[in-house]
Amino acid sequence: MIKIVIVVLYIAVMLLVGWLCMGRNKTVSDFFLGGRNIGPWLSAFAYGSTYFSAVLFIGYAGKLGWGFGLHTMWIVAGNAFVGVFLAWKILGPRTRRMTDRLGAMTMPEFLAARYNSRFLKIVSAIVIFAFLVPYTASVYMGLSYLFEVNLQIPYAYALAFMAILTGVYLIMGGYLAVLITDLIQGVVVLIGVAIMVTVLVSQAGGFGEATRQLMAPEYAPGLLAKGGIPGWVTLASLVLITSLGPWGMPQMVQKFYSIKDESSIQRAALVCTAIAVVMTFGAYYTGALTHLFYQTPPANIDELIPRLLTEHTPAWVAMVILLLVISASMSSLSSLVLVSSSAIVIDLIGDLFPVERSKGRVVMMMRVCCGVFVALSLYTALMKPAIIVNLMVISWGALAGSFIGPYVYGLFWKRTTRTAAITGLLAGLGISIGLSGYLGPKGIPLAGAIAMLTPILLIPVVSLITRPFENAFIERIFGDEMESQTSSVREAVTEAAS
Repeated sequence: MIKIVIVVLYIAVMLLVGWLCMGRNKTVSDFFLGGRNIGPWLSAFAYGSTYFSAVLFIGYAGKLGWGFGLHTMWIVAGNAFVGVFLAWKILGPRTRRMTDRLGAMTMPEFLAARYNSRFLKIVSAIVIFAFLVPYTASVYMGLSYLFEVNLQIPYAYALAFMAILTGVYLIMGGYLAVLITDLIQGVVVLIGVAIMVTVLVSQAGGFGEATRQLMAPEYAPGLLAKGGIPGWVTLASLVLITSLGPWGMPQMVQKFYSIKDESSIQRAALVCTAIAVVMTFGAYYTGALTHLFYQTPPANIDELIPRLLTEHTPAWVAMVILLLVISASMSSLSSLVLVSSSAIVIDLIGDLFPVERSKGRVVMMMRVCCGVFVALSLYTALMKPAIIVNLMVISWGALAGSFIGPYVYGLFWKRTTRTAAITGLLAGLGISIGLSGYLGPKGIPLAGAIAMLTPILLIPVVSLITRPFENAFIERIFGDEMESQTSSVREAVTEAAS
């Protein structure tokens, strides 16, 4: 009962923030981007909380920590350096400038404006909505397993409770409420991870002794498996898809649209990288530690971490971890629901029936669509797909494979053509779906990695053999960058002459 009371009080605070922010969401920009006036700390915690959710702590940490042991530290390094630091440093400034210049609030809007293609806008919106449903369901599943094991609340009840909570909280407060609570939740997450690792390591004989034991080959059974796809290929694919994948994930790049200015981006990059190191190391190292507490994993591998926390940590530590996972997951869920709802209201309905974004009815449509999306995700999670990790990786592979090529090339390479962007999107999507079905569950990470790499290699080739855009169009898209480059060259020539 004490645990339940603490959870209820914590959730009440989150709902209070949502209610207090409700009156400030008068336009779609307010509801979806916080008015494009978000500072570095809020943006950094929002990115980190969206990146790492219950799927990391329950699905990924359990299955991958058991399968690959300390070799999951490669995932930690990739996520922190590529998925966070380089993403902010490379994509952040250009994304903020171009989306503001083009008036784009969503990934489909950006692609439509950058490539002058209504087709890209409509297809992108459909892809986002279709694949964020199972992604969101995977987060709900991770949370519900933890509630079931830790609080003895039946899976279906826990699932329904979290779905209703997310819907009410988000519908009231929008993106601004998400940002404010992200800062609160982020602090809880960092403290919780530190406590979790410290307690478990002390039971395993200390950090040095635990690490020494975990270096034994038998504690990475995923690399020793014979037949099928080699374990190192699966691990490399997971590093790639979880580290480079965020570069094309709509809910991740949304954080670059909303940040206040480019100077804030530099500070946010450092803060968010530190958050990523703590969260990913804590989760994957805990997953590897399960070998020192159990001889075999449970039949449902997704229950491994909840069992570890319930059986091998004091009740108060398990409570902190529960709050940790709720905190990380609520932010992820909020961002996923916002982005998927925008795909329908802003990109599909807005394209077919253009309306002024400042009108209150558009915000109301966003709120209604948020509720519909939560209901669909709840239904998917109730069906209990086999393994959380598979559900997550399929969604990441399809989304990243569809968008990473058109989005990144669209930001930096003026020669990218409309035909190449469409080809890249359809190739990434088709390969992800087709290969995942052909290779089976064990090949899902490899399918996702191939789906991401193919458009990166394909788009330059198609661009060079198809008709480029007119110079006037390119100047409008890259106006500031072209002027800046011209000015820099002129200054360099003047300096050399003098």
